[in-house]
Amino acid sequence: MNFTDTKKSNALVVNVTGRMDAITAPEFDAQCQNWLDAGETKVVVDLGDLEYISSAGLRSILAAAKRLKGSQGELLFSGLSGMVEEVFNVSGFAAMFKIYKTSEEALAG
Repeated sequence: MNFTDTKKSNALVVNVTGRMDAITAPEFDAQCQNWLDAGETKVVVDLGDLEYISSAGLRSILAAAKRLKGSQGELLFSGLSGMVEEVFNVSGFAAMFKIYKTSEEALAG
């Protein structure tokens, strides 16, 4: 799994590529903590290039959302498709989080 992050006007946009599973989810946890430590309160996670997400990945997302909420922040998602979108729907995450087609829509929303 790889991350690239770009600071936009009102948020940090993070592109996640590869697989988010039991092996790589701790990397996401650590990266989220770095963003929080840097003062980020609005994070848009673009999952358009994420190929796979496991329950460990979902736990990491949930933990990140809780940490951000504790800082009066918000975690938004964009670009879901294929298996990742299906996992979000089946797990109920699609109902728990704001999801947009593109990161630009998330920034405007």
